[in-house]
Amino acid sequence: MKALTFLLSLFILTIFSCGSTQYAATPEEIQALKKLVDSKSFYIESEWAYPQVTAAMSQVLNSPLMRGGASGGGNINLIGNPNFLKLEGDSITSYLPYFGERRMGGAYGGTDSGIEFKGLVKDYEVKPNKHSGYTIKFDATSNNENFDVSIDLYPNMKSSMTLTGNTRTTIQYTGEVSAKKEEE
Repeated sequence: MKALTFLLSLFILTIFSCGSTQYAATPEEIQALKKLVDSKSFYIESEWAYPQVTAAMSQVLNSPLMRGGASGGGNINLIGNPNFLKLEGDSITSYLPYFGERRMGGAYGGTDSGIEFKGLVKDYEVKPNKHSGYTIKFDATSNNENFDVSIDLYPNMKSSMTLTGNTRTTIQYTGEVSAKKEEE
């Protein structure tokens, strides 16, 4: 009987310990994010890239060509690699490394391998999302390529960006958002 009670207790404990915990944002965090979004001036540094994995992309990412470690077929660790997206008013500047397939086009000599925005955003739109954060959407141009950009910002200052270009497969980045980059 003791063994049955012990197994039942262990089973119940396992079930309850596997439940997910949800992060509840504080009012201060929500207000800080609102102030950041309203200022229309922020800096995002990404920690992970998630390229759209096609059959060809999967073969390359799982080959010995890619560095080992935490990166795999569906995610690439960007920590230690320079990357950013900076929005100031209607101006955008970025350098985001790109991993994925190019469907057509590209500059002669392969000088536009990353996504580099430098100019004005078009069709800027902000909407609150269900996680006490905001979804920001706009269009931007990198060299001669147009991108639809969707950014989700959360009260814990985490970010998720999805970039859909007209000549490349979609890529997503996750990282952190701040008011501005600290000068080094």
